[in-house]
Amino acid sequence: MAATQVAPKLLSWASDIEPATIAQAERTARLDIVTGHVALMPDAHVGIGSTVGSVVPTKNAIIPSCVGVDIGCGMIATETTLTANDLPGNIDGLMPLVAKGIPSGVGKGHAYGAGDVDPSYAELGQPHTKLDGKLAETAALQYGTLGSGNHFVELSTDERGVVWTVLHSGSRGIGNKLATKHIEGAKGLMKERLGVEKLEDPSLAYLLEGEPAFDAYIQDMLWAQRYAMGNRQVMNKAFLKAVFKVVGRGKVVRTINCHHNFTQRETHGGVDMWITRKGAIKAAQGDLGVIPGSMGTRSYVVVGSGSAASYESCSHGAGRRMSRGEARRSLTASSLKKAMAGRTWNEAQADSLVDEHPAAYKDIDQVMADQADLVTVQHTLRQVFNYKGV
Repeated sequence: MAATQVAPKLLSWASDIEPATIAQAERTARLDIVTGHVALMPDAHVGIGSTVGSVVPTKNAIIPSCVGVDIGCGMIATETTLTANDLPGNIDGLMPLVAKGIPSGVGKGHAYGAGDVDPSYAELGQPHTKLDGKLAETAALQYGTLGSGNHFVELSTDERGVVWTVLHSGSRGIGNKLATKHIEGAKGLMKERLGVEKLEDPSLAYLLEGEPAFDAYIQDMLWAQRYAMGNRQVMNKAFLKAVFKVVGRGKVVRTINCHHNFTQRETHGGVDMWITRKGAIKAAQGDLGVIPGSMGTRSYVVVGSGSAASYESCSHGAGRRMSRGEARRSLTASSLKKAMAGRTWNEAQADSLVDEHPAAYKDIDQVMADQADLVTVQHTLRQVFNYKGV
């Protein structure tokens, strides 16, 4: 669908959007550092600090909360040489292999020593913020781990019957620590510059180019993005190893690895600016991306159309319809089991996964219809295996 102007300096591609989401995005659009308009993707919903599913253009400034606390969170998907006919009739044996190779859960890391972390960790370099003691150890031991919430590992087949691995994760605890430090630092600087009463929403505190804090944030953010991308690669390697072991063969055809929480300098309409995508992926002409649905629904491999109005962006997923608390109050483990019927998943943790129920999310097919001008679907993926962080 074409974008709709829902407020001054605010365009929306969403046919299903809550008034609170628009109101939150309006507060961002009214900032004097925003150049042009804020673009709301079809999966947009209220976020902590700023709107999830938003693309924010800023001039000579960055809003750390518009990147969010899971810096570099994103998707990785690998097309394999396997087909559905190669999969055994029962793939339950895949679950213990994945659970062993990819630790998951809040605060969870690998059980081995920090010196045994995947070699690619050393290639990340160092962030601006000094990592030492417990912080350094946690960052190393969580490299190659899933986390919790809506992070997942899936095995899927596309419309041709080709098998794909699909994985969603970010920069884990260290990304959160770095982001929180800079979000709070920006709030302090805003008080010094303007007085707290002059900023409509303190969460939208920003850093100005030329400030030492701006440079420090950029260095930490870029490091966390490298961490997140490498984190997905390490887990995907472990997942592929498990899949090929269960099947007895298999090779990689291609891999797509893309962020959906990040900022970078770009040029749009001849103007240099910072484009911050929170819950949105870059969809320039020809860019490959991965847009997952929720548990039990379809996911999509897409090609960007290069829409100027969206700053060459598209949605990052289905987008939440219910908060986690509302989902736990309104939905049940039994209905989740029904929605996941026919798939291998960590069903024993169903009670803990109710907040990830597909009914807690928007309709991914409607989201894809809403952004037909932003991306073209290359492949449609259907899950046969789902492993969630609990």
